[in-house]
Amino acid sequence: MKRSEINQAIKGMEALIKEHGFELPPFCKWTPGDWAEKNHEYDEIRDNMLGWDITDYGLGKFDQVGFALITLRNGNLKIDKYTKTYAEKLLMVKEGQMAPMHFHWNKMEDIINRGGGNVLITVYNSTENGEFADTDVKVNCDGREFTVPAGTQVRLQPGESITVYPYMYHDFHVEEGTGAVLLGEVSMCNDDENDNRFYEPIGRFPAIEEDEPAYRLLCNEYPAAE
Repeated sequence: MKRSEINQAIKGMEALIKEHGFELPPFCKWTPGDWAEKNHEYDEIRDNMLGWDITDYGLGKFDQVGFALITLRNGNLKIDKYTKTYAEKLLMVKEGQMAPMHFHWNKMEDIINRGGGNVLITVYNSTENGEFADTDVKVNCDGREFTVPAGTQVRLQPGESITVYPYMYHDFHVEEGTGAVLLGEVSMCNDDENDNRFYEPIGRFPAIEEDEPAYRLLCNEYPAAE
């Protein structure tokens, strides 16, 4: 991914967030120069990968596969001093983009449409060997429990949410003609290194071509504290 694409995605998400009246924590607004002055009092941000995360899954086609994401808070199952048992994220998915089909081994999460267009989430149960099961999927949306056939796209309009359980395959698409979607995620602790099972093996963080200076640092780019 080019740094210019990453910068553009961040600025686009900042504009969408502002449009929907969501205020970001201070660290989401820090420049690379600001980060150079941050010492060990901000280790929680570094260790738990809080902040900006722009990915094309290493496929090089961000406008089709990928999204912009901010981790606002997160615990850490590998470092005892971090005792939060929960995480929160914001995501932006544009029309024409999608997030690939995947499940989480351990994490349960709620995906919430915070504003913008409509999001379509395709759901499957997983078989023991990680294939799509042909069984009906139990769905929980805003206090309502119901079942849908395997492969159903659950449509979330602004304000609506879905609970995603471990081993429940899901992806994200934007309903054509409705515009970019601002999604929220409230979940158990997030561990992208170990807890994602993609249906088709892909990368997680992009290789970056530095064609212009960074506007914001991504969560895997922070300089170490002195």
